[in-house]
Amino acid sequence: MEVRGIHHLGLAVEDLDTALSTYERLFDARTEHRATVPDQGVEAASVRVGESRVELLEPFEPDTPVGRFLASRGPGMHHVAYEVSDVGAAIAGLEKAGAELIDSEPHEGLFGLEVAFVHPDSVHGVLVEVVSPG
Repeated sequence: MEVRGIHHLGLAVEDLDTALSTYERLFDARTEHRATVPDQGVEAASVRVGESRVELLEPFEPDTPVGRFLASRGPGMHHVAYEVSDVGAAIAGLEKAGAELIDSEPHEGLFGLEVAFVHPDSVHGVLVEVVSPG
């Protein structure tokens, strides 16, 4: 599997507008994309901080993956996304290497990315997303 680098860090936030304001004020962040994703139960914004990218995720309801994360851990880092050239090949390689997958097939994620998730138990407690810009 060829990992090109970290694509973004996903952060769970309680209020997206407040978080965007904070990142703009403190880090001169620029909003790259913003979208509502009903099937994932979030409103999300991708922001550029220098050359890096942060994805801010606000849940609509407490009974969503990000909502449950906030309830149990509070706001903060939710996942690390690694960019790969081929998500299907990456998850096949990860599974062969013994990783427990959340997604056995790639699917469309936020902002048109092809994505799949690896269970945190396989990566020392960190939820991992592999992404390909397509």
